[in-house]
Amino acid sequence: MNLGDDTIAAISTPIGPGGIGIVRMSGPAATTIADSMFRARNGTLASALPSHRMVYGRITDPADGKTVDEALVTFMRAPNTYTREDVVEISCHGGMLAVRNVLELVIRQGARLAEPGEFTKRAFLNGRLNLDQAEAVLDIINAKTEEGLRIAAEQLRGDLTKKLSEIRARLIEISALVEAYIDFPEEEIEHASKEDILDRLTATIAQIKKLAETFHDARFFREGLSVAIVGRPNVGKSSLLNVLLQKDRAIVTALPGTTRDLIEDYLNINGLPVRITDTAGIRNSHELIEQEGIRRSLQAIEDADFVVALFDGSEPLGHEDHDLMTILSGKRAVAVISKADLPQKISLDPITAGGLPHLHLSVVSGQGVEELKRHIFASHLGGWEGERHGVVVTNMRHKSALDRAAVSLEHAVALLSRGEPLELMVIEMRSALDRIGEITGAVTSDDILNVIFSSFCIGK
Repeated sequence: MNLGDDTIAAISTPIGPGGIGIVRMSGPAATTIADSMFRARNGTLASALPSHRMVYGRITDPADGKTVDEALVTFMRAPNTYTREDVVEISCHGGMLAVRNVLELVIRQGARLAEPGEFTKRAFLNGRLNLDQAEAVLDIINAKTEEGLRIAAEQLRGDLTKKLSEIRARLIEISALVEAYIDFPEEEIEHASKEDILDRLTATIAQIKKLAETFHDARFFREGLSVAIVGRPNVGKSSLLNVLLQKDRAIVTALPGTTRDLIEDYLNINGLPVRITDTAGIRNSHELIEQEGIRRSLQAIEDADFVVALFDGSEPLGHEDHDLMTILSGKRAVAVISKADLPQKISLDPITAGGLPHLHLSVVSGQGVEELKRHIFASHLGGWEGERHGVVVTNMRHKSALDRAAVSLEHAVALLSRGEPLELMVIEMRSALDRIGEITGAVTSDDILNVIFSSFCIGK
């Protein structure tokens, strides 16, 4: 499938100062546009150069012959390119002005500005990538840890596609067997054949569900785990954030109420990206700005996947601490008893009575910090070590499609078990095949593609 006769262009490197800036073109006019504005040092035209060869020369404006920049230009001819179209990449000097001038010249010569993700969208539409592999490209770009990168790389490599292809082939084989009985209605389905089909369908449903269930853990390596540090004012939340991040991210003072807004940063725990939030101290306040900070803190508790509730171990529990324990009812949380390096005056009975696991921690000595990290990781990924070596699903779109495929197959099993017309069973089988096809892009729609590729940056 081809996208048409237009040629797209975009800056593919981050905007700002840098050693190199790359302007990428893809489409039938890419080489022609390069011919109009680039000459190799020996005067050779772009169209005369071998494919996949980088050459040095100058970018000049055909309108006045002035040099725009010197550049290294790479020419890649279809179909052996990322998009399976002719691709030209211009590596010029980095910096906002130099790269923008080259891009503007490329567009004046006949290209148009690419939309977000349009290079990868063309790679998908031209058969270079499956849809799940195209989504993996974005996951690689956005990966915040080595584990997240590894999972995305496996998906780009086609591991998920291979697994889905096996499931799809099995369903097609079963469907063909059922449809053979439909084509010869005088032959009733034998009991042994019926049992065999039910067994094979049941095993396939179990396989689909097992794959879908990996989403509950694996998604955190793609989306990150949201953790909120909460507690009354001056209990040490900002100090704990700084210790976890190993940098001074939050201002720390002895004055209660220093933190007025949410402070967010990322922490890597065993390959898990953790979005950790330092919140304003929770207490009754008449000061308007502090009230807004407290409101945001309460919302952070509601939105978080896991809550670190901080209590000052050097003081008895106050009414604000008791209020916090009430707020945390039903949430996944751990009670952290801070200032473990000081004499302890806190009573743990109300905390343990509320069912909160607890640990003692000191930001001064480092006691309890690693234990807290283990609590955070295990809050949603306690069994991850045993699951991570197989194919996993990290994308909600994929999970939803697998769930719907399993439901359709369960309907097919029920129809066959009750002796309903086989035509009804085949409809459910085809529905399951379509749902699996949605993941790889064998079955898709413009709406799905627009949502997926709009999440990409321009130039990829």
